[in-house]
Amino acid sequence: MNFVECHEEPIHIPGYIQSFGYLIGIETTSLTITFFSENITDIFRIDNSEGLFGKKLSQFPDVFQQVIDSEIFKDDGFLLRKDNETYFDKILLGEKQYHFSVFRANDYIFLEFEEVTENHLKRITNKYDNFYIVDNDQEIWDQLLNTIFNIINYDRIMVYKFMSDGSGKVIAEKTNNHFESYLGLHYPEHDIPRQARELYKKKRKRIFSDVYSEPVRILSCVKTNIDLTFSSSRAMSPIHGQYIKNSGASSSFSISIIIDDKLWGLVTCHNSEAKHVDLEDRVQAGVFTVLASNAYSSFKAKKELEYRLDLNEKLNQLKSEFLKHGTLFDSLDSNKSELRLMPKADGLAIISDTDTITDGLTPDNDTIDRIIDWAYQNTSQNIFISNSFLKDYGNELNLNSNTAGIIIYFIESSKKEILIWFRKEFDEHINWAGNPEKTIDVFSKDGIETRFISPRQSFEVFTENIRGNSKRWGAKNVIAVNLVRDLILETSHKQYITIRKLNDQLKKVNEELDSFSYTISHDLGTPLTVMKLNAQMLLNSLENPSDKNKINSIIGEIDNMAEMMQNVLQLSRAKHSEIQLETLETNLTIRKITENAKITYDSQKSMVVIKECPEVLADKTMLHQVFLNIINNAVKYSSDKEQPMIEIEGTEAGDQIIYRIKDNGIGIPEENKHKMFKIFNRMDNAKKFKGNGVGLSIVHRIMKRLGGNVDYESNKDGTCFILTFQKPKFVKL
Repeated sequence: MNFVECHEEPIHIPGYIQSFGYLIGIETTSLTITFFSENITDIFRIDNSEGLFGKKLSQFPDVFQQVIDSEIFKDDGFLLRKDNETYFDKILLGEKQYHFSVFRANDYIFLEFEEVTENHLKRITNKYDNFYIVDNDQEIWDQLLNTIFNIINYDRIMVYKFMSDGSGKVIAEKTNNHFESYLGLHYPEHDIPRQARELYKKKRKRIFSDVYSEPVRILSCVKTNIDLTFSSSRAMSPIHGQYIKNSGASSSFSISIIIDDKLWGLVTCHNSEAKHVDLEDRVQAGVFTVLASNAYSSFKAKKELEYRLDLNEKLNQLKSEFLKHGTLFDSLDSNKSELRLMPKADGLAIISDTDTITDGLTPDNDTIDRIIDWAYQNTSQNIFISNSFLKDYGNELNLNSNTAGIIIYFIESSKKEILIWFRKEFDEHINWAGNPEKTIDVFSKDGIETRFISPRQSFEVFTENIRGNSKRWGAKNVIAVNLVRDLILETSHKQYITIRKLNDQLKKVNEELDSFSYTISHDLGTPLTVMKLNAQMLLNSLENPSDKNKINSIIGEIDNMAEMMQNVLQLSRAKHSEIQLETLETNLTIRKITENAKITYDSQKSMVVIKECPEVLADKTMLHQVFLNIINNAVKYSSDKEQPMIEIEGTEAGDQIIYRIKDNGIGIPEENKHKMFKIFNRMDNAKKFKGNGVGLSIVHRIMKRLGGNVDYESNKDGTCFILTFQKPKFVKL
């Protein structure tokens, strides 16, 4: 008696095809018939089928004339093509129409025939690009199943995903009342053994129309087994056939989901009754599966890019924080919470010689020491990762539930500098489609008994409780740890050099800013002087008091601009620590800015209510810039209201002065909140107003430099900006 493991079954050379198909094999060199299915006489008028061996099709014109006259044979380019590059045609044999497929593989040309199913093609309402406008990956698979269901109308259609351990899980499903749901159920690895997966990669559509039908034998004039890997009608293995029968199905159809050149999963379809899916429908179902697979790849790539951009942003922030400290250990200690969250861990331990610092859920220091000793003795790699550390070593190391998952990173082994991330135990259970344990059965063929792994008799939900494991460390978590490693290596070896380079760069930038500010101030000074002189000459020639007031206003603004330019020049030459804050009155500045804003935005109807304006501790030029930007925005974004209203009020709050500038304008959508103070940002509802998205960024930076803050409150009725200044310590005399 032989014993055959599932992965040893030679399913690619069964010696049979299914009853819906008809097959002829031609040797590529001599172009003579080498093998054919026993049922070939059902569609071709052949008296003695064995007389075909060693002959060419052209020697039987009365039998194969329709084949010879087909479009495929008129262009024999398929003889030069690669394996499994299939040509399709339709031919009329007798009174019936047949699909005619030709491909070459393993030194043979395969001619396959199957009857065209009447009214097979159904109307597909989904557009091809619908897969690319979804919001999540689950929607991609659900839409694919709906589309395929419209094509083949099987009782149950599932998306079966291969997990990292080789098992599978049904992640999407569409059923009717004939079958129970398998959604969410797991299947063991041996359900689809290795050689079956290899075939699914090569032949991506497989139909078993009737698992109860008798297969058709292949007759051959050669002793070697005929490899039917790429044959559409290849017979199913007895083990697989019994598996399908045990599930309650009589017909099965599957399409491979290939992502990144790997077998990611399958679209698996079951029908309670025998049912054949027409070749064209199978091809169309395959096309939609490829579209869905590409859409999924695109979706995952987009999410991966977003994740990496977010991770890089966090990493840049960490890099900046690391450079603030003199030693690596101080850098790690000051940023331990951020480091813990990078790979989404529950706990983090930072070990440097005899010092241990922890954050989050971690074991005690004695347990950490035991883990370190174990790591030195049992790991050689720089980074060790386990999802089942508690399950595998819990008893040996006396671990608790906080150490179910672990990542160990040796910064410097000789100095005992180590990072350890922890994940707590995840109380998990897996619902299997039947008991996943293997059972042995006996199969008899041609008088030879063979023992093999028996397919499950029942697919009733079998629940397995999993203990000692954490949530799986995914690829994103590993990427995060590697980026932390790179950051540490860069910081620990180049901290001093990096700081020195940054200082040199900062000096150069400041010098360039000084030069730029000086150039601008100098070059703009001349045209301003000319403007002022012309305005003064015009003033002397006017007699109307109203006109004189307007010209005086222009001259006053020219003087203000010149003063501001001089202040900017002085400011650009000063370091941060050299800025002198002083007690400043705000009332007059606010009123001037308000009146000019109403003119600038042609909104004379705007009602501006200015209440108390207490003095603040600030820089004069910077203060003007802050109020200029905030008040201009308030007037601008409320200017299209019937009754624009702006209210400005300052109040004392302890050692702070808080100004509130409120308008009844367009408001700030909640979804824009996270980027309001980023440079060049503009709200979607502000596109009809002129602007470049710089003003609020300037305000934010200035307020931080003044030791204050800027924030806002907003709804559909308007916005209120809140400016927090330092309160003067004494009143000017």
